Amino acid sequence: MKLLIKIATMFCGTISPMLMVHHSATASEFVGVRQIAAPSKERGSDLAVTIWYPADAGGKPVTIGESVFFVGTDAMLEAPISDGKYPLILLSHGAGLGGTPQAMSWIATPLAKQGFIVAAPIHPGNTGANRSAAETMKLWLRPADISATLDAVEKQPLFENHLESGRVGALGLSMGGNTALALAGARIDPIRLASYCDTEAFNASLCGWVRQSGVDLHAMDMQLAGRNNEDKRIEFAMAIDPAPVDVFQTNTFSKVSIPVKIVNLGQPRTIPRTALASETAKAIPKGTYSTIEDASHYSMFGECKPHAAEMAESEKIGDSICSDGGGQSRLEIHRQLVNMVTEAFIRELKTD
Repeated sequence: MKLLIKIATMFCGTISPMLMVHHSATASEFVGVRQIAAPSKERGSDLAVTIWYPADAGGKPVTIGESVFFVGTDAMLEAPISDGKYPLILLSHGAGLGGTPQAMSWIATPLAKQGFIVAAPIHPGNTGANRSAAETMKLWLRPADISATLDAVEKQPLFENHLESGRVGALGLSMGGNTALALAGARIDPIRLASYCDTEAFNASLCGWVRQSGVDLHAMDMQLAGRNNEDKRIEFAMAIDPAPVDVFQTNTFSKVSIPVKIVNLGQPRTIPRTALASETAKAIPKGTYSTIEDASHYSMFGECKPHAAEMAESEKIGDSICSDGGGQSRLEIHRQLVNMVTEAFIRELKTD
């Protein structure tokens, strides 16, 4: 999580083999990708949104998500969309090295191959040259980015006739998992958020960056922090290692009405306290919970290139970005996670 302090550039580069699951009748051989702008009144500017979708042959070959550390995935830029109607998955990224839509292409691409349109906005201030500790900690702004993305996708001529009506889900990784829970109806506790960095107990590296940046959470305007960010258009939410999960008003979990699946990466003793969400899942009426014990929080990153671990150490990244829980390779963990996510969204969004 010191990745929030040592940030890398935007991801793009060469191609890696894609993972496939074979249980969708609408699976597509090609994946198209394009960017749109989503107007955001709250941000006062447009959000850059990346969209993956089932495609026919055409477009320009591109690679999404490659960096000096990670392998990317291949897609076809501006390819024609395949005939048919598809459920929409709204994807929320984390912060740090995982803080771009492109960094999640390893999971977005196979979802598009299985017959989903996947749309992911950039959450401003969470990564890149304009990263900001203050903006990153304004967790209540992120759900509105997703809702603005949904508004924009619904109005896009390319997609408006290909969206399956009423079939919308949310998927979030790390801090994006916090966003997915908020979209489902959980509400931030302003007091808990303000005191989050009072000790090292919750997230030492994130809070170290916050303090180093001169941000005092107690002095931050939390007037809107506890608002209701539920988007009733979303029928299902899935959160992977949601962090921070310990800043919510716990009594609001029982009021979440949609199905929610939460996945933690690692064995219970290794899961970061701020991401451990087994009790959260129990508190949600239609909540379910799973773990991938051979994984770690870093398994949400792309497949590491050779010597990426040594490079990260030499550049003092500070986290073991290529380390998983043991037993399985990252490619195998990704296969398991992609299958788990795909099956959940097929069950909730494709089955009447």
